[in-house]
Amino acid sequence: MVLNADVTQGKINKNIYGHFAEHLGRCIYEGFWVGEDSEIPNTNGIRNDVVEALRNIDIPVLRWPGGCFADEYHWQDGIGPRENRKRMVNTHWGGVIENNHFGTHEFFMLCEMLGTEPYVNGNVGSGTVQEMSEWVEYMTFDGESPMSNLRKENGQEDAWKLKYFGVGNENWGCGGNMRPQYYADLYRRFQTYVRNYGDNKIFRIAGGANVDDYNWTEVLMREAAPFMDGLSLHYYTIPGDFWLGKGSATNFPEEEWDITIGRAYHIKELIEKHGAIMDKYDPEKRIGMIIDEWGTWYDVEEGTNPGFLYQQNTIRDALVAAVSLNIFNDHSDRVQMANIAQTINVLQSMILTDKEKMILTPTYHVFEMYKVHQDAEKLALHVDTNVVKMGEKEMSQVTASASKAADGKVNITLVNVSKDEDAEFTLDVRGLDISTIKGRVLTAGELDAHNTFENPENVKPEEFTSFQDSDGELAVKMPSKSVVLLTIE
Repeated sequence: MVLNADVTQGKINKNIYGHFAEHLGRCIYEGFWVGEDSEIPNTNGIRNDVVEALRNIDIPVLRWPGGCFADEYHWQDGIGPRENRKRMVNTHWGGVIENNHFGTHEFFMLCEMLGTEPYVNGNVGSGTVQEMSEWVEYMTFDGESPMSNLRKENGQEDAWKLKYFGVGNENWGCGGNMRPQYYADLYRRFQTYVRNYGDNKIFRIAGGANVDDYNWTEVLMREAAPFMDGLSLHYYTIPGDFWLGKGSATNFPEEEWDITIGRAYHIKELIEKHGAIMDKYDPEKRIGMIIDEWGTWYDVEEGTNPGFLYQQNTIRDALVAAVSLNIFNDHSDRVQMANIAQTINVLQSMILTDKEKMILTPTYHVFEMYKVHQDAEKLALHVDTNVVKMGEKEMSQVTASASKAADGKVNITLVNVSKDEDAEFTLDVRGLDISTIKGRVLTAGELDAHNTFENPENVKPEEFTSFQDSDGELAVKMPSKSVVLLTIE
């Protein structure tokens, strides 16, 4: 590898490290929200331990309330005294009762506690233009109006600041089974009434493609590009078949390691091909690619509600996250936000909870290690390591990205995707006088190594010292299935 530390290639948008919290399973209820009367320590109903842990990974943006749930969510059901809020059936996720105790006010309170930007997803599938328009007015208008007055009656005197707003979700599927031409017209109509009030300027995100539906991107860009600031893309890493069996999060055969990593790497091709279509209509890259749902998706854990999408999280998931984030960093000229699905207890989570207990997952530790890239200057890094076949994909055995933070430190994140082979290579650091180098590594012995409530620190970062510096040329030896962070001053 060759790192040119004096050659910058633009800023890595911190929002690439964003998260997603849907009203799904135990993500909101039992994850974030336990209510003021809970014996679990909380602040105004929000779990203190969860907030403390998530503040440590510097969540830049949090997407809510869905997902498929967004297109059946009617925001006025979730405001006012909680005892009076409408109870509904969560038809998408488990058929359970949604009591709407966590609504708009609670979400903005959570974002304030986390120090994160809110990203609100509006309802196009089953909602109306008026409903969406009034929600934006309720949240962001500070003058005299019915919605502003209603917000004040519900205890919030000042309007909130809201930058990111999604106009619908997966409208090709659970958001209405629409054709791209139809959604493009609906998007143009709905976004017209997502107004900017005062100095609050909204970044409007159109619902984009599922995986490799390039026609969807073509139609949306052709018909609606002038009206959008971002276009979403959804892609989940599934080792098996979505309908016939996705595979187990922990009890999987060795060949599924390679298949999973290879399918995670496929996001690179999707970004480049969708990006090429976007470039045709937006050569200046004004419109951000918003990968607001990504991550691993396996069969649910045995004995849990199939509609809750609860799964364990192993060192394999950590590598999927690290490989994906390196790719997002490398395409930061187009990728302006990404939101891993989902923050707590659902799919590729940061945190798992069991009543008062809480554990951090291997994926959480990747986000903690990678937070150094947020809003840092991307550096020119050339990678030429062994090419390995991972399932259907050929890729470099070691993937990497590098950036320079505001404090002048250079951070390099490296992933050895091999399940059983160490990686030895040289890293030639140019354009930088090295004073000190520090390293951290996340790795494990077993392919399905994970943290449990009985053994919460089975997989966690350790000091990494397997490198030698010789006048700026580092000889590095990475263990198999590992993620390494090198920090150079």
